[in-house]
Amino acid sequence: MTQAGLRAHDSLARKWRQELQNEQEALHQAFQHKPNIQRLLKAQADLADRILRALWQEFALDDVASLIAVGGYGRGELFPYSDIDILILLQDDADTAANQRVEELVGVLWDTGLAIGHSVRTLPECLDEAKRDVTVQTNLLEARHLSGLPALYTQFQQQISDSMEVKAFLAAKLEEQHKRHARFNDTAYNLEPNIKESPGGLRDLQNIIWIARACNLGSTWSELVKSRVISKQAAQQTRRHERNLQMLRARLHYLSKRREDRLLFDFQNELAKQLGLVTTKRKRASEQLMHSFYQSAKFVSLINEIMLQVLRERIYLSSTVYKASIAALRR
Repeated sequence: MTQAGLRAHDSLARKWRQELQNEQEALHQAFQHKPNIQRLLKAQADLADRILRALWQEFALDDVASLIAVGGYGRGELFPYSDIDILILLQDDADTAANQRVEELVGVLWDTGLAIGHSVRTLPECLDEAKRDVTVQTNLLEARHLSGLPALYTQFQQQISDSMEVKAFLAAKLEEQHKRHARFNDTAYNLEPNIKESPGGLRDLQNIIWIARACNLGSTWSELVKSRVISKQAAQQTRRHERNLQMLRARLHYLSKRREDRLLFDFQNELAKQLGLVTTKRKRASEQLMHSFYQSAKFVSLINEIMLQVLRERIYLSSTVYKASIAALRR
C-alpha cells in the first residue's frame, strides 16, 4: 500500500475510533441513568452495525463479498466488551485485489478499537468448516446480513440450513454442554461463578435456542411458545431470569472495563451497590446479590434440563413419524 493509502486508512480509523468511543460512552451513561438491558444490548449491536457498514462501503466490496454478523452479534445482542464476530463471505472467484481490500478493511476495523473476531471464507469453505466444527456451525446458524451481495447471503443461508443434520447437531451440543459443565464441577454454586459459561449460566439458555433453531422451531422464546415447545408462563419466567443474568454480565463488563464474565469477589460489593442492595442485620448486600444469581442459575439449570429433553423427544418423534409416513406412502 502507498504512503497516501496508509495515511487515508489511518485518518479513517481515527474518525471512527472517536465516533465509537463517544457513542459507547453515551450508551454507558444512558444505561446508568435508566438501566434497560435489552435496549443496551440492541443499541450496542446497532452501533457496531453502523460502523461496519460505513467502513465496508469505503472499501467497495459490495460486488465480490457479503458482510455477515455471526454468533451473539448475529443475534443482534452485544455486551459492552464482547467480541464482534463477523464473517466476510467471498465469492468463489474473488481475485487477489478483492482479498487485498478485505485485508485492509480488517486492519482498519482493528484500528478503530472494535473487538473484531473475523473469518474470511468462501461458501464451500464455510460448509466444510461447519461440518468439522460444531462451534463454527453454531455461529453460522445465527448469521445476519449486514452488507454486500444479498444473493450470496441467501445462498449461504440455504446451504447452511440444508447441510444441518439435526440429530448430529443435538448430540454435539449436548456433549459440548457436558464438557463445559465439567469445567465448573457441574455446579452453579461456585464462589466466583461464571455468568456466561457456568451451569445455569446464559450459555445454557442459548443452547436451548440453538437446538430449537436447528429444528426450525424458532429462535426466540416467543416463537418457542408458538411452536408449543414451552408454555407461555415458563417462557416469561425464563426471560425474567435471562434478563437478570444479562444485567449482571453487562454491569460486570462496565465495572471491569473488559470482557469479564466471572462474579469475582472484587466486584461483588460494588455490583450489589449499583443494584440498590443494602446490607441488613441478617444478610450482607453482596450475599443478597449472590442469592439472586443462584436463584436464576437454579431456574436456568432446571429449564435447560427440561427443554433439552423436550427437544430431544421432538427430534426423534419427528424422525419416527416421518419414516412411518414414507413407509406408508410406499405401500
